[in-house]
Amino acid sequence: MRELSGRLITAFVSCLILAAVFGYVASSIGNGSIVQFDRPVIDFVQGAETPWLTEVMKVFTTIGSTEAVIAISVITLGLLLYFRQKAQSLLFLIVIGGTAALNLVLKLFYQRARPDLNRLIEISGYSFPSGHTMMATSLYIILAFILWRNARTSGRILYVIGAIFMISMICISRIYLGVHYPSDVVGGIISSAFWLLIAISVYTVSMNKRHSKSNFSVR
Repeated sequence: MRELSGRLITAFVSCLILAAVFGYVASSIGNGSIVQFDRPVIDFVQGAETPWLTEVMKVFTTIGSTEAVIAISVITLGLLLYFRQKAQSLLFLIVIGGTAALNLVLKLFYQRARPDLNRLIEISGYSFPSGHTMMATSLYIILAFILWRNARTSGRILYVIGAIFMISMICISRIYLGVHYPSDVVGGIISSAFWLLIAISVYTVSMNKRHSKSNFSVR
């Protein structure tokens, strides 16, 4: 019980910190001071532009597209339901659906225009926070979390590394292709991390309570 309470307190404090950082980023966008962060990062990332790298980045940005996320989500839900993981199926659905809804609300609230600096692909809609970043962060972190809980210990680190790699490449691709500011990506990561913490914390508490009731009934 003490361990569970400690985890909940940690999650709550972490959410407060994430909310504060997100507020700082948003306010910096509003007063224009964020340019001191955005411009050097854009120059660095887009300074590596080459024809072959552009094609690689287009592949990763496609992997992070709505169509790809939906396809991966449908396959994941199908597998979870096939193996009768109802609780994890619900967790996955809440994380992905909640992330999409949160991104829509935040974009409509801030209505930040997309950058117009060396844009290599055309795209419409608002810029902050990055939808690709939010969906990639939520999708691959929750996949790693589910695999971590179900897999053997020896393979767990590979899921974490894979999630970090995919998230990083999709985030970088958005800056490289000129469709997002770096602060859009940072805002996206923070927003998804906030939602993931809430969803996973509620799931963990629920599963621990269910486990405790099960043990009590056995006794």
